[in-house]
Amino acid sequence: MDKECCSTHLIDGDGNFNVEGVDIFMKEVKLTECGLSYAVVAIMGPQSSGKSTLMNHLFNTNFREMDAFKGRSQTTKGIWMARCVGMEPCTVVMDLEGTDGRERGEDDTAFEKQSSLFALAVSDIVLINMWCHDIGREQAANKPLLKTVFQVMMRLFSPRKTTLLFVIRDKTRTPLENLEPVLREDIQKIWDSVPKPEAHRETPLSDFFNVQVVALSSFEEREDQFREQVADLRKRFHQSIAPGGLAGDRRGVVPASGFSFSAQQIWKVIKENKDLDLPAHKVMVATVRCDEIANEKFSSFTENAEWRELEETVKTELVRGFGKKLTSIIDVCIKEYDYEATFFDEGVRTAKRKQLEDKLLQLVQPAYQSMLGHIRTGTLDKFKESFNKALNEGKGFSAAARDCTKLCMSQFDEEAEGVHVEQANWDASKVREKLIRDIDAHTESVQTAKLSELTSTYETKLNEALSAPVEALLDGASSDTWLAIRKLLQREKEKSVSGFSAALSGFEMDNSTKDKMVSKLETHARGIVEAKAKEEAGRVLIRMKDRFTTLFSHDSDSMPRVWSGKEDIRGITKTARAASLKLLSIMAAIRLEDDADNIENLLSLALMDPKAAASANKSITADPLASSSWDKIPTTRTLLTPVQCKSLWRQFKSETEYTVGQAISSQEASKRSNNWLPPPWAIVALFILGFNEFMTLLRNPLYLGVIFMGFLLAKALWVQLDVSNDFRLGVLPGLLSISTKFLPTVMNLMKKLAEEGTAAATPNPERNASSQSKSSPASSGVTSSDSAHNKTQ
Repeated sequence: MDKECCSTHLIDGDGNFNVEGVDIFMKEVKLTECGLSYAVVAIMGPQSSGKSTLMNHLFNTNFREMDAFKGRSQTTKGIWMARCVGMEPCTVVMDLEGTDGRERGEDDTAFEKQSSLFALAVSDIVLINMWCHDIGREQAANKPLLKTVFQVMMRLFSPRKTTLLFVIRDKTRTPLENLEPVLREDIQKIWDSVPKPEAHRETPLSDFFNVQVVALSSFEEREDQFREQVADLRKRFHQSIAPGGLAGDRRGVVPASGFSFSAQQIWKVIKENKDLDLPAHKVMVATVRCDEIANEKFSSFTENAEWRELEETVKTELVRGFGKKLTSIIDVCIKEYDYEATFFDEGVRTAKRKQLEDKLLQLVQPAYQSMLGHIRTGTLDKFKESFNKALNEGKGFSAAARDCTKLCMSQFDEEAEGVHVEQANWDASKVREKLIRDIDAHTESVQTAKLSELTSTYETKLNEALSAPVEALLDGASSDTWLAIRKLLQREKEKSVSGFSAALSGFEMDNSTKDKMVSKLETHARGIVEAKAKEEAGRVLIRMKDRFTTLFSHDSDSMPRVWSGKEDIRGITKTARAASLKLLSIMAAIRLEDDADNIENLLSLALMDPKAAASANKSITADPLASSSWDKIPTTRTLLTPVQCKSLWRQFKSETEYTVGQAISSQEASKRSNNWLPPPWAIVALFILGFNEFMTLLRNPLYLGVIFMGFLLAKALWVQLDVSNDFRLGVLPGLLSISTKFLPTVMNLMKKLAEEGTAAATPNPERNASSQSKSSPASSGVTSSDSAHNKTQ
């Protein structure tokens, strides 16, 4: 790193400019080749404030750092210069000797002023290192130094805008947002108090300086956090001279090749200037001593047990009597300062007193804000509770919100008065406004939720009241379907709007908003009907087939049809198709307005009677259904276009043809089954031609017995084979069916006859025994009669 950063002693402690060392430095870092693409960064600040440490970590340099174990003493003498490692563009950094060093004594601050003025003159960016707890001090914050530098710089040099980056070291818990305004205010006051030449009397500070502020944690106590913050700060120095970069106005920058000569001349002019004034000894002593007393009292206040207890308690809960307690603690601290600083310069004493009071108030302000936050939160919770209770009791929404808000705001004002600190000119107006906004936001959210719930309730009721009835009406489509739907919609809409308007009255909203919500509800009701109509239109083909099947397959008494041969299938088909076409015409468009249309006539003419349509439109060659819209029907109300209706009808006919064909086949089969006898002429011919055979049968009765037995066998086969039923479907199907059943039926019949014959031939023992018992008395009677006859003889 030593070779890369090339540390060089630019100006020694006696004020001698190292010309040779600067030339060597420029050659080693090749500064002359950079043209205008380079930046100069310097750091100034109190002695032993960690300037060199910051520069080494920020720019990867190797400036000598103070050894804390050897005591606090001067480390950097004069001005050192080095090159920043790993940064573009080429950046030259200067480490200045610390101000207020004891080695130079109390009366010799000329070199400090000269080196600071030199740094401001040659640098694009000047880092001013300062302790966080020194903000507000006269000396430690470099106020006299900056005042003198501002005045002399304007007199010696033409204006050049330089970036002043104030680096606040060892940042405390005080937010940077609170420290930065104080620092900027002090800088502006110094600028305003500096006497200016006539040419720059009205020139603002921003024309000379771009003031920025950054804060860093303690290197010794929080090294890791310090390194992270320095790494973030280093990123801001990359491309610092680019537009919008950290560097200020670059118009006065000399080329890099002339940097050495320019720096020599500037230092020469600064060395020859002898009118740099030092503050008066009395004022200096008063400034230092009053500052010490103020810091001592501030430290004593921060360690005060009562304050620390109050600070810890207020973080978690509300403290009663907070304002009086804190006012008393601050008053004791200020009185102790007044007692010890009584004999010092009044102006300095008063200024430091004001600074101490401001620091104390800045310290306690978070606790004050916490108290207000507790009060605001508690008041908001009370409002929510009372507001919900009022709504549950049935009170009007707006009236409940208005009364609860008034009550809670009066409670907030009363409690906020109890936390007021007398030394501070604070008020709770912002917190009060925040509470009002929170209450309004909660009220608005509850109102939105209530209105949403109310709207959802009535929309649900409308959905329940309309969906099922509309579906039923469309399913049983007739000429009065849409009239019934319009009446249903109007009735339910009026009923819902009446209840909805009554419910909205408690919100006390303006008429326009109320009308919009009512209109939205009416639109929702219409949307339910339209959505249901579109849903049913998607199932229109199924509905058409169901209607056709119902009318075609059932008679006027809803009994299933039996195709006996006497039914007019053509007429029944036409009637069923006309009913299905009626359903299609009703589902073709939404008719929520009482406007007549010719959709039904057009569909009937084009689909049911195309020949009549062709004769009626001889002059028109185009298909009347070859269109994507209906006449006088807007697209928004169209459910099925003419082209879609034609396609659906074609599909409907193709899917119902099978049903009609089945009916025709059944009717023909029925006719055939009823006419199985031969024609009458065939019977007469049979009788005439078979007369001889008939007479032969009469002369020989044995033939009649054989024929009778054959008739019985044929009849049995006829019944078993169910011949009449098989021939209902036609001759060929009947023959095929009988051929498959004939042999099994004959075998079954022969088997039954054989079983009956076997049963008749087999003797029954029980029957024989009973016959023998019956014949015994008879035989005994015969014997007795024979014996009696013999005796008589």
